[in-house]
Formats: sequence, structure tokens, C-alpha cells
Amino acid sequence: MSKLLYIKANPKRDEDSNTFKISESFTEAYKKANPNDEIITLDLYKEGIKFLDEEMLKDMFSGKDTIMLKYAKEFLQVDKYVIAAPMWNLGSPAILKAYFDYVTYVGITFKYTEQGAVGLLQNKKALFITTTGGNYTEAPMKDYEMGERYLKTILGFMGVTDFTTISSELTNVLQGEELDKSINESIEEAKKFASRF
Repeated sequence: MSKLLYIKANPKRDEDSNTFKISESFTEAYKKANPNDEIITLDLYKEGIKFLDEEMLKDMFSGKDTIMLKYAKEFLQVDKYVIAAPMWNLGSPAILKAYFDYVTYVGITFKYTEQGAVGLLQNKKALFITTTGGNYTEAPMKDYEMGERYLKTILGFMGVTDFTTISSELTNVLQGEELDKSINESIEEAKKFASRF
């Protein structure tokens, strides 16, 4: 049995978010394909994740049983990650970066050695589900994309190198049936991927 952590980073309701339409379809298909696996849903806005402040930073290095340690241990104890977040201003919602400031935790998800930092999350896998208003997979806009690039980098830093992205693009350009068709294509892609994730 595997544990999957489903991280949601969008203040919109499921039915109002194109990103969540895709990610919810993925998790439903995943449940059917892996009925014995545990899915932990973490809605960052409902969790009230906030930016690290001076007191939290002090606590992080004090050995105290902090909220950051709680999230970092949860992040360590799962086998798979599904991160659902739209592109905002070339990156992801700031709350997602704030969450990764919690879980990128020395001694839990990575450690320092004489050769430098080493990730402690080997043999895990991650799926990033996102939607973008434009086309950011091709030049010239590809160089501006920071959401997927950040997640792939920070997860790789922690040892997660099996990383896949499912993206639905042009959501601010397409309208009506064209937009529905694009989202539905991504939903079908997500459902197919669920059976082998």
C-alpha cells in the first residue's frame, strides 16, 4: 500500500478551477486503480499556510515540535505527491512556495554533507497538474515559466527526480467549446496517467 499526498494550491472551489477539474479527475481515477492506497488531501488555503516569520525561523532550528516539523514529517512519510496549482504571474501561487519553505527541512527531507546538500526523499514520485493562460511550453514564453521549473528543482533537491507535468494551456485565450475540449483532453490524459502512477 502506498500513500499519496494531494496538495492543492488555489483559493477557488473545485468546480470553479480548471486546474482542480483535472486534478480531481486524476485522484478519482487513481482511487479506482489503487483502491488500497491512502490519499491525504492537503488544501493549503484551508490549512492556513503562512509565510515564515522570525519566530518560526528560530523555532525551526530549536528542536521544538513545530508546525513546520509536522508538515515536513508528513511530506517524508508519503510515497507520491500530486501538486495542483495554476500558473499565476509566471509562477505558482505564493502559498505553495510558503508550504515548501515548511517542508524543505534539514534533517527531514534533506541533509548537509561534506560534499554538499543531499536529498532524503529518494524513490518517490511527483505529478504536477497545472493550467496556464498562455503557451509556456514553446519559445519565446518557455523561458518565462517558473512554476514547473521551481517545483522540479526543489523536489529534485530533496531527492524526488521522478517528476511529471500535466498542463492545460491557453485557458485565458480559448473560450466556450474550445476551452472545454482542451480541459477535457487534459482530464483524459490525467486519468490514463493515474493507472500507472
